Amino acid sequence: MEGVDSGLIAELVISDGGSTDDTLVLADAWGAEIVSGPASRGGQLRRGVAVARAEWFLVIHADTCLAPGWTDAVVSHLGRREAGYFRLRFDRGGHLVAAWANLRSRLFGLPYGDQGLLVRRDHYARVGGYADIPLMEDVAMARALRGALVPLDAVAVTSADKYRRQGWLRRGARNLWTLMRYFAGVSPERLAERYRRP
Repeated sequence: MEGVDSGLIAELVISDGGSTDDTLVLADAWGAEIVSGPASRGGQLRRGVAVARAEWFLVIHADTCLAPGWTDAVVSHLGRREAGYFRLRFDRGGHLVAAWANLRSRLFGLPYGDQGLLVRRDHYARVGGYADIPLMEDVAMARALRGALVPLDAVAVTSADKYRRQGWLRRGARNLWTLMRYFAGVSPERLAERYRRP
């Protein structure tokens, strides 16, 4: 594992929201600290970060992995004060959707959670951490970090399964509509109910 070999990863925390596969078995085999609680994207991230002890937090979703060479980008960033996120790529196809996500992130400072987050402990605490909400916790965090969130010169590769099942255009339009409704003041709870429907 690149992060372990480079000495960057000092601890591994898995925040589980009720998985029924082998996630916890694998996490235990890797020596991870396991935190369990109700399924809620923001709540799970908040609980996981709460038990971490390092000066920097690297938050990655379960269906995302970092492309080789990411440690160089992280090491070069550690002297800075800003938080960082990775360029998005899908594991199968989706080049236009990824290009839009990367453009949105740069123009509007709105990376999503599947682009990862590298943030200092004190900075994370200063903005109040992840909101315990079922959806849009990544957008809430990006808005809290506005002006202090920069792209890293590395790639996060995320699963395309949802897009391939639902259609790239349909899923992308649905994500954009969800974002617009959130900005219009619709509660994350209501958005999550609609978002989970097939």
